Amino acid sequence: MKKQTRGGAPDLPRAAAAMREFLAALGVDAMSCGMSETPTRTAELYAELFAGLRNDPAALWAETMTEDTAGLVAVRDIPFYSMCEHHLLPFFGTVDIVYRPQGGRVAGFGVFAQLAALYAARPQLQERLTAQIADEIMRGLGAAGVLVVVRARQLCMMMRGERAHGTQTVTAECRGAFRSDAAESAAAWQMLGVHE
Repeated sequence: MKKQTRGGAPDLPRAAAAMREFLAALGVDAMSCGMSETPTRTAELYAELFAGLRNDPAALWAETMTEDTAGLVAVRDIPFYSMCEHHLLPFFGTVDIVYRPQGGRVAGFGVFAQLAALYAARPQLQERLTAQIADEIMRGLGAAGVLVVVRARQLCMMMRGERAHGTQTVTAECRGAFRSDAAESAAAWQMLGVHE
């Protein structure tokens, strides 16, 4: 699948210069042994980590299929890595997705991993990431119902402030029938091994 892009390419020389100035402002000698290329490497790294800002999720749905199915579909334990927008520290974990196709419209399982990666590759909040994935599946696939559960470890909680090592945060978003119909909601949660 070819990714459609939006926006321009990142200005890496500008980002590297800003990183050099940022390090200097914190008292770090970026010209010291081993650090002379750090501003450039960091600029390139963040351009990659934030590539989701330039990719259009609509392109993911270009190759959907219609199958004779109305059953639930679950894709579990999709790994992701993202950057918390509050401190620019990583958070990472897994995404679970359950959806009920509408009109038999389904997508290849890899599409859901690509979708999670696309939205994770932005300055993010876990709550927003969860909602964006759910909304995009409803919009792009036209699903009758969607449940998205994200489990993550936040390095901003583990490395600073509370230093809450090993803490996991869990967020969930329900859309469509999974929000409005209790039986549908229960069936979706059961696909993830949760019994209400």
